Amino acid sequence: MGGQLSPARLAEVMEATWPPARSFIEGPWRLRDGQGGGQRVSATTAEGDWTDADLPLAEAAMTALGQKHLFLIRAGDAALDAALEARGYRVNDPVVAYAAPAEDLAQPVSGMAAFLHWPPLAIAADIWAAGGIGPARLAVMDRVAGPKVAILGRTDDTPSGAAFVAVSGDVAMLHALEVPTTMRRRGAAAVMMRAAAGWAVAQGATTFAVVVTEANDPARALYARLGMVEAGRYHYRLKD
Repeated sequence: MGGQLSPARLAEVMEATWPPARSFIEGPWRLRDGQGGGQRVSATTAEGDWTDADLPLAEAAMTALGQKHLFLIRAGDAALDAALEARGYRVNDPVVAYAAPAEDLAQPVSGMAAFLHWPPLAIAADIWAAGGIGPARLAVMDRVAGPKVAILGRTDDTPSGAAFVAVSGDVAMLHALEVPTTMRRRGAAAVMMRAAAGWAVAQGATTFAVVVTEANDPARALYARLGMVEAGRYHYRLKD
C-alpha cells in the first residue's frame, strides 16, 4: 500500500539516501562527518541515555570534525531540545516530511520532459550549483549505495530543473529538487516528481517521500496538491 513512515523509518531512509561521509558513536551520541554536505549529514543525534554532563563530549567531537555544534531533534527528543535551549542553542530550519503511495504519485512522463540518468549530466550539476547545491552535496549523492537517479527537467525544450532520488528498501526519497527562478510556476517540479515516483515504483518502492523546510511554503503547497501528506517533523538546534 505504501505512504506510511514511522519516525524511526524516516530517519533510516534519510541516512541511507543522503548519507554522511562517515558516522560514529561517542558515548550516547551519533556523530556525522558531513564534509560540507549540509545539515542533515553533519548533525549529531542522541542514540542512548544521556545527561547534561554528556553534552560537552558531543560538542568536543563536533569541534574535532571542524563542524558547528549542531544537533538534530526528532520526535521523542523533547528533553534534549530543552537542554540545548538552556545552553544557548537556537532552533534552526524546522523540517516537515511528506509521503505518499508511490503508485499514486507516479504518472507516465515523456523522457523529453524529465530525463532520468546517472551520473548527473553537467547541465543538471549547473542547475544545482546555481541553487547552492555544489560539489559537497554531489559527493553525498555519489555515496548512496542503493538505487539512485538524477532527473533533468525540460520545459519548452529548455532545461527547467534537476532532482535526485534514491531508494532504501521500499521507500524512495527525493532530494535536491531545484528549479531555476526563471522556470518556476511552469509545472517542472511536479513533472520531475511524477517521473521520480514512476522510477521508484520500478525499483520496488511503495512509498515516496520528501523533506522540506517548514518555511518553504511554495514547495509544501506543491506536495499537498500532489496528494502527499505530512509524515513527520524534526528540527535542528545550532549554537552560533
